[in-house]
Amino acid sequence: MNEKKEIETDTMKARKPFRNFPMVPRVVFGRGSFDQLGDILLARRISIDAPMIYLVDDVFEGTELVGRLPVIFQDQVIFISADEEPSTIQVDTLVARIKTDHSERPSGIIGIGGGTLLDLAKAVSVMLNNKGSAAEYQGWDLVQRPSCYHVGIPTISGTGAEVSRTTVLSGPERKLGINSDYSTFDQVILDPDLTEGVPKDQWFYTGMDCYIHCIESLQGTFLNAFSQSYGDKALQLCREVFLGDLPPEESRDKLMMASWHGGMSIAYSQVGVAHAMSYGLSFILGIRHGLGNCLVFQHLQDYYPEGVAQFHRMMVKHNISLPTGVCAGLTEKELDQIVEIALGMVPLWENALGPDWRSKVSREDLKRIYRKI
Repeated sequence: MNEKKEIETDTMKARKPFRNFPMVPRVVFGRGSFDQLGDILLARRISIDAPMIYLVDDVFEGTELVGRLPVIFQDQVIFISADEEPSTIQVDTLVARIKTDHSERPSGIIGIGGGTLLDLAKAVSVMLNNKGSAAEYQGWDLVQRPSCYHVGIPTISGTGAEVSRTTVLSGPERKLGINSDYSTFDQVILDPDLTEGVPKDQWFYTGMDCYIHCIESLQGTFLNAFSQSYGDKALQLCREVFLGDLPPEESRDKLMMASWHGGMSIAYSQVGVAHAMSYGLSFILGIRHGLGNCLVFQHLQDYYPEGVAQFHRMMVKHNISLPTGVCAGLTEKELDQIVEIALGMVPLWENALGPDWRSKVSREDLKRIYRKI
């Protein structure tokens, strides 16, 4: 008996460790599909006293979208500004508010908005069922208990937050995601009509988040047939949207699917240099994620020459001008801090440059790039 166990243990150690990631189990796609939300939620309601909590981007406050929310019984709508990146303090505050406002735990959390609202919905659903502060769960596979039921409804395309297991949060010491199997949405509704009217700059920066996902995933050392199949499709769709001349409705459809496929691509691989470096910009300067990626990526021709050249063509086609002098006022201490944050994103550097990545990039290399931004 003991001998058999030893053999099994040795065999398990010899096996290649494949990742066993969850996927979103249910997804609805189509223009007008948002109106199915009421029927979808009805089957998941625990009781009339266990509410559905809607976390909604405050740009929709007072709009017709709010009137379409299937609010019944003790349901609560909380409007949240997406002007700042989501934080662990914000998550803790929301969880405390929900527990105070309701006698029973919610039946579910519904996030409606861009990456900020989707990440908040994932984090809140996790923390409603786990003790302590959200900051304690920043990292990989630290969540111990399943989250409550949660739904993601993107109103802008590009982040891939609707499909990923990551909820990116700025904490008291760092910007790092809650990376957990429990954070993946139970249900996603992809309605391209909800992305109509997004400001052009925001549309571009968020769409470029998806494009950069693809470039980093497809050129990374973690690449495999699974991630490549999704990454190739997402990149193709991004090129059609940002270099082609599609009708608006078709463009919205395709960018929403590019976001989905791009998120799936990095689920089984990883992003790279631009994302690693943008985390520091976000944490220290409060730069939004999509814009931060663009600010860095424009200077990464040494790492992604073809992708960067194509990025510049996309900017010209859509008449996009990136901010300049963003890092001009940084002190040397602040610059060192940003570099430290970037270099702390070890899996991203390993994907970009391989296991010996530390011999291929230096602090001065990163400082030179930041000084150009």
